[in-house]
Amino acid sequence: MSRRALQPAVPAALVGAALLALTACAPAADDAAPETAPPVATSPTPSNIPTFSRAPTEVRLPADCKAMLSADVLSQLGTVPLNDPALGVATGVQPDGSLVCIWRDPGADTTGLSTTVSRMNRGPALDMLNELVATQGFSCYTPDAGTRCEKTWINDTYPVNDGRTLYWRDDVLIDTQYSNLAPTGYTASIISSIFG
Repeated sequence: MSRRALQPAVPAALVGAALLALTACAPAADDAAPETAPPVATSPTPSNIPTFSRAPTEVRLPADCKAMLSADVLSQLGTVPLNDPALGVATGVQPDGSLVCIWRDPGADTTGLSTTVSRMNRGPALDMLNELVATQGFSCYTPDAGTRCEKTWINDTYPVNDGRTLYWRDDVLIDTQYSNLAPTGYTASIISSIFG
């Protein structure tokens, strides 16, 4: 014969009595005291607490090709014409706020330097720089809190150096292409002018 665990039965009369006792203790809906929420402690808002709703500071683009260069760099450029209208291209400040600077004698076959300072968001800028590394053999490093990529090569027609230097930081791109004209400290001077 199997043994079953026995559960003590609770008499129905006992359960009914317990329910009756519980409901007898609760006040009727009509004579219940009105419920009030406990007071919430409030304190005046101090007026000296700053509110941080500031957007990131936007770096100001330069508006003058000469003003963004140091005296030393300008002396290296010497008498090379700047933004000569005979080049037939748009130079100076552009409608989108970018700045185009071309140091070149219109009569020269190859000697010249062209720089564009413009806005470019991080994603597109890094995609472009990675593409230059992967497909054109540019070298990149990270000076002055930014990313700089560069490459030099021999000109196809003349025995002179051509090159391109790009520097990106804080959504600003400095893009310089040159042929037989590469003043020492040129890009560093522009970086210093823009970012301090």
